Amino acid sequence: MAYQIKVNGTDHSVDADEDTPLLWVLRDWLHLTGTKFGCGIARCGACTVHMDGQPLRSCTLPISAVGTSEITTIEAVEGPEAKAVQDAWVAHDVPQCGYCQSGQVMSAVALLREVPKPNDRDIDLAMNGNICRCATYVRIRAAIHAASEKLGG
Repeated sequence: MAYQIKVNGTDHSVDADEDTPLLWVLRDWLHLTGTKFGCGIARCGACTVHMDGQPLRSCTLPISAVGTSEITTIEAVEGPEAKAVQDAWVAHDVPQCGYCQSGQVMSAVALLREVPKPNDRDIDLAMNGNICRCATYVRIRAAIHAASEKLGG
């Protein structure tokens, strides 16, 4: 079936089965490979994208559920929060292997848009389910605090 979806500001027509996960539409149909497959059951966070500004796991969201929502992937995340997070990630040497980073960044950006000055608990709740196999959680938390400070939070 053909679905009309808006990804990163561009309308796309995608011919896919209704239960095809958004992740595979992004990666295989639209060739946006920044969003990663990790677990396939929405537990690791590697596939996190924004749907109408809210973070969600694309590996379990069927294309039929996207409707008229705006999808933003790591390739197009922008704005002051995104810039602050990206800068803080580099300054705090967050990435190691890098595999989880697109999901981590997408979750951190969404957090700072909702809670400009998050405390440790806010960060832990927002980042819960974003697994980093390299265990850079302390640096991730410090980077989010630094990004918040840069934004005036």
